[in-house]
Amino acid sequence: MSQAVVPRNPVQPGSGHSAAEGGTLIPRSKRTSSLAVPSVQLVGHEGEVFTCQFDPTGEVFASGGFDRSILLWRTYGDWANYGMLKGHSGAVLQVQWVADGVHLYSTSTDKTVALWDAQSGERIKRWREHSAIVNCCALQPGFVGPGVVASGSDDGTVRLWDTRHKSSIHTIDRGFPITAVAYNLSGDHLFIAGLDNTITVWDVRQRSISDRWVGHTDTVTGLAVSTHQGALLSYGMDNTARVWDTQPFVAGDRCKRVLQGAPSGFEKNLIKPAWSRDGQLVATGGGDRTITVWHARSGELAYKLPGHKGCVNQVHFHPREPILLSASTDRTLFLGEIDPEP
Repeated sequence: MSQAVVPRNPVQPGSGHSAAEGGTLIPRSKRTSSLAVPSVQLVGHEGEVFTCQFDPTGEVFASGGFDRSILLWRTYGDWANYGMLKGHSGAVLQVQWVADGVHLYSTSTDKTVALWDAQSGERIKRWREHSAIVNCCALQPGFVGPGVVASGSDDGTVRLWDTRHKSSIHTIDRGFPITAVAYNLSGDHLFIAGLDNTITVWDVRQRSISDRWVGHTDTVTGLAVSTHQGALLSYGMDNTARVWDTQPFVAGDRCKRVLQGAPSGFEKNLIKPAWSRDGQLVATGGGDRTITVWHARSGELAYKLPGHKGCVNQVHFHPREPILLSASTDRTLFLGEIDPEP
């Protein structure tokens, strides 16, 4: 198993630094997390890294990429790359932890959705009904272990899968490539985004479209729901992130905030944004090789974090501490603490 850990001291993203003579960054004494150092760059993937996510405890995280593998890492200590999940025959585009912290879903360019046991390394299930690249997946809330997962594909469909069944339990045909999916907190609505630039709200109980939210002017590549308030965060190839009110009855425009400053770049990757655990901050990567963090309520810029040498494809906040994880086309990940109140 390939593994390498390259600590940077001093390092940037987000540890609170001041500039010294000659441009050297000098870390301040304030620390905000239990990480051994304020920030570390992780090397181990043999290709572009497209996805990353902490498990529900924050003790470990997973990453996947062009090398067709899913790597498992420890958040603390020496950041050991302690496991590798192999089985996809194409690039891994998204990983999604289950609430039990044991199981993990993944989607791939090999047209499949897989369910893994992250402790044993065993692939438990593989679903093959999609006829094109599977870009994304989202786990329906309310299950402790593996339950119902939705997947979106370039074949224009969203399929719902239940571990108790060998085939999909429902198909939503949208007629254009699907690039992002996310459930609301109660699990009764599924947000679907793709090449039509809109966010479609699908009613799980009625099995029908209940609303469409318009605002983005290019493909929506990523969706994330705040576990604190239930608001929806989207990122699009129009170089904006947007915050949407998901409450049942909303007066006026559901789009409450348009966040500028994170360009998608010429690569046009499927960039996935994230909420902080308390709902105060939102973040996304970008084609400019940085991570952009905003205050969710005001829309003001909090951080512009450098360090990567390629497009930042996904960011994810730690579930308990002010730590931010990022994955990039430069084949590396960054794990770094931030000041939650900059």
